[in-house]
Amino acid sequence: MDKEELAGLVKKAVLIAQKEGKLPDFSIPEIPLNYSEKEEYGDYNTPIAFSIAKQINQTPESVAKILADYLAQEEGTKSAEAKGGFVNFYLSDKQLINSLRIILKQKNKYGSSQKGKGKVMVIDYSAPNIAKPFGVGHLRSTIIGQAIYNLYEFLGWKCIGDNHLGDWGTQFGKLITAIKRWNKKPLEELSVSDLQALYVQFHHAAETQAELLEESREWFKKLEQRNKEARQIWKICVDISIKEFNKVYNILGVKIDKALGESFYEGKMEAVIENAKKKGIAQESQGALVIILPGLNVPLMLLKSDGATTYETRDLATIEYRMKKWKPDLIIYEVGADQQLHFEKVFKAAEMLGYKKEVEFKHIAHGLIRWEDRKFSTRKGDTIALEEVLDEAVKRAKDIILKSKENQDISAEQKEQIAKQVGIGAVKYNDLSRQPERDVIFDLDRMVTLEGNSCPYLQYTAVRCQSVLDRAGKIKREIKDIELNFEEKSVVRLLKKFPEIAAEAAETFSPNLICNFAFELGQKYNIFYEKCQILNADSEPEKELRLAITAATRQVLGNSLKLLGIAIPERM
Repeated sequence: MDKEELAGLVKKAVLIAQKEGKLPDFSIPEIPLNYSEKEEYGDYNTPIAFSIAKQINQTPESVAKILADYLAQEEGTKSAEAKGGFVNFYLSDKQLINSLRIILKQKNKYGSSQKGKGKVMVIDYSAPNIAKPFGVGHLRSTIIGQAIYNLYEFLGWKCIGDNHLGDWGTQFGKLITAIKRWNKKPLEELSVSDLQALYVQFHHAAETQAELLEESREWFKKLEQRNKEARQIWKICVDISIKEFNKVYNILGVKIDKALGESFYEGKMEAVIENAKKKGIAQESQGALVIILPGLNVPLMLLKSDGATTYETRDLATIEYRMKKWKPDLIIYEVGADQQLHFEKVFKAAEMLGYKKEVEFKHIAHGLIRWEDRKFSTRKGDTIALEEVLDEAVKRAKDIILKSKENQDISAEQKEQIAKQVGIGAVKYNDLSRQPERDVIFDLDRMVTLEGNSCPYLQYTAVRCQSVLDRAGKIKREIKDIELNFEEKSVVRLLKKFPEIAAEAAETFSPNLICNFAFELGQKYNIFYEKCQILNADSEPEKELRLAITAATRQVLGNSLKLLGIAIPERM
């Protein structure tokens, strides 16, 4: 019985009360239904009595009492009570056990839906800069963006991920100048570190050699004019960078559908400018072409005074392309909070250009990474290569695995694989378990611990479940309807909540809700594991029930972690 069906039970209670004269006739409002966080307030509760009481001039308490009396008689409920104007009710054990059957039948699809069927979502995320190492500054956008993508796909949306690479701009004039002046290697043998070193060398030299800036402007002009040599050098720089980026994406288990960088829109900005002129919203200001934005103190700049386009122009061209190509219902930008004003301007301009009538825009503005880890705390975040951080996470996870007596019989290759799954998962979970807009504390020792709200704790719980199932052999598909004890009920009622959590996490752009749910499930299952005999239960029906709870917990933990992009090891 899902949430809609439960709301139907409440509505049925209202209709019966009206029919029997306990309540007068009135228009029945929408039935709000909440999962009860505290078990003493039932499995679910509804504040519907407050809305009804206003219509019929009675107290919420008296209305709630009438509804509770009827709900208690329903086959799907075990009991119901009125408390403070709320109607709290418990599901029958039969209903809860049936939810186990549903989980074990639906497996990987449990919690998913077709709410988004026929809708298209485009998400812009990751977007590292060409010719620079994949820094930790892009970690949050990459993994939050991927989790949002996974959540919307889980709810039936057609999802398109776009990696809007920073592969265009005046910095390439500087880089080409540096390569032409100082590079001694064959271009194809350069690494991203080499490119960054050349770029830094240019800036140091430009402090005393003013002619370098003019030379770089000339090279960028040649690049814009499709000069063969400039294009060749630029293309090699892009290819070198993408190759190194893909190494990081492979480590993270991230796969982005498209990689249409800024350069892709090079020839598409003129149409945006002409559209703005045609609509009469573009005007000159101090030699530049701008759009004055109502409600904002700063305009959006389409053209600089020297005639060059801007990042804002490219973003508008990007929106126009995405709308024509993919016809999305929703476009999400997973970009840092420092870009808040930029996107306010772009979204307002998009509305003035007529785009916002057809699509909803959303900027998920993530916070900063704050370093408390002993190895990285003395360095500026922007200078830290993400691959270095991930390698260190894997190393510390491996140290823990090597200390475990349970892992002495597995091969070195297996230990390496487990260390990668635990270390990378720990980095991801540490980020995703916070609300995106909040800053993240980065402390590897705390992240790889097996205790508390950590990824290794959840992975260990899933491995524990699988170990029980492996020892049990094949479990029976038919689970008998028997009475649940407190620990059993505590796990099952939470498992039932997963579809609601998945939907809420997507709708509020909050992957942290999945983390909160998974951690609570892990805690409740481990209490159940400690207090209830599973393989040595008192009866066969009890054993099969507890194995079903274990299998369902393993399944739902797996579904949760998959949405977060986190793997579960075979052993821990």
